[in-house]
Amino acid sequence: MLRLYNTLTHKIEEFQPLNPPNVGYYSCGPTVYDFAHIGHARTYIFADVLQRVLEFNGYKVKRVMNITDVGHLTSDSDSGEDKMEKGAKREGKTVWEIAKFYTDDFFLMLDKLNIKRPEIICKATDYIKEMIDLIKKLEEKDYTYKLADGIYFDTSKLPDYGKLTGQTFEKLQKTLKAGARVDVVEGKKYPTDFAMWKFTPPDVKRQMEWDSPYGRGFPGWHIECSAMAMKHLGDTIDIHTGGVDHVPIHHTNEIAQSEAATGKPFVKYWLHADHLLVDGAKMSKSLGNYYRVKDLEEKGFSPLALRYLYLTANYRTQLNFTWESMKAAQTAYDSLKSQISDLLPRRQAGKSQIAERSALSEEKLDKINKFRDEFTQAINDDLNTAQGLSVVWKVVKSNIPSEDKYDLLLLFDEVLGLDLKNIELRVKNQELRIPEEINKLVKKREEYRRQGNFKESDRVREVIAEKGYSVQDTPGGPIIISNIFIKKLIDSQGNSD
Repeated sequence: MLRLYNTLTHKIEEFQPLNPPNVGYYSCGPTVYDFAHIGHARTYIFADVLQRVLEFNGYKVKRVMNITDVGHLTSDSDSGEDKMEKGAKREGKTVWEIAKFYTDDFFLMLDKLNIKRPEIICKATDYIKEMIDLIKKLEEKDYTYKLADGIYFDTSKLPDYGKLTGQTFEKLQKTLKAGARVDVVEGKKYPTDFAMWKFTPPDVKRQMEWDSPYGRGFPGWHIECSAMAMKHLGDTIDIHTGGVDHVPIHHTNEIAQSEAATGKPFVKYWLHADHLLVDGAKMSKSLGNYYRVKDLEEKGFSPLALRYLYLTANYRTQLNFTWESMKAAQTAYDSLKSQISDLLPRRQAGKSQIAERSALSEEKLDKINKFRDEFTQAINDDLNTAQGLSVVWKVVKSNIPSEDKYDLLLLFDEVLGLDLKNIELRVKNQELRIPEEINKLVKKREEYRRQGNFKESDRVREVIAEKGYSVQDTPGGPIIISNIFIKKLIDSQGNSD
């Protein structure tokens, strides 16, 4: 039984999807105006683990994620510049160039962290029509009003507005007023009212703007997620995830506009990852504690060691990143890889499946089943990956046969996502002597990939292939394989059980 903490009800509940075994899952994606940092990485690893746990339990997951490339303003009060336009000015590029560059970099980070890509990835700029149609519905139901700078949602007309926060409508008004910025939009009926469509100011030419029944302009940030989620998953979806900072405004407004438009519950289960601190403080460029995954790599850390670190804590609690904790995670991850490597020769001499272990004693069979059940119970207890890792180390230290130990660890890694299955390839690859010329080409290709120059990286891959080698990209880094090695690997797999 899978149990998850639902932010909407503020309690842990048994997961019961609307249409089992199918699960509709929407996870908030990035605003692609700058590099994603390790705080973002924690949220996306959490979202990935959730998908893996659902699939581990036999559910068929349809996951949708947005790419915000328009409409996210620098102020939560619906004022300030669009972050995308601001990023373009900062770098002297077009908004479209900014969006592509940082989208490519974002997915490169996901790949390094072994995060599965959602089945459907939606760019906001591809769904302008759906957003306008949703605003029309809300207008017809008298939930909107017009100001000089845009079309706004009247939150006072929704009796349960703010229910995700656990606060009353009146309490939310006081909270927002107390923390209001000086640039609050003039004419708002209530502080919680929010923009669904913003007009392009007179005498201003934006790089991203569209015609609408209300005037030329661009969509607000909140409307995109509702429009895209309902487009692909229906009026009511099973799961919606994001960072805890989205609860009071972004996700609260998603609920408001979606439920006002359809008259149905928008999301059954809301899940949120808590903040990442760095040395006990909020991450900030001004404090010098702002890190990307790339920064960790330059210090010699594996991105998957960062994933291991995040798995050691509950996703609903704040996690404090320090270089000491990063070193400890790298040591633990390296040790686990070493244990897997040691198991490989012994596993290849035995059976490779857990089933039909009639030759084992009843004691060892019980241990295998107990480990499997203990791991399943851990991850099904609101994604308790820390306890899941504890079971992993119990298996490593146990006296069950090596082949079963190996298969259990790979089974668990379907959830943990530490890419343990590729260790076999790495170990075998170390037996080969790779020419220095090939090594240099692979390094050059990695440089192009980091720069987002995928055209050149593909060209170098072709050169490598012409010289008799192939490159397999893994979260732990590229693996160089010769054509001879591939043939041996296929032959060995063909002869194994």
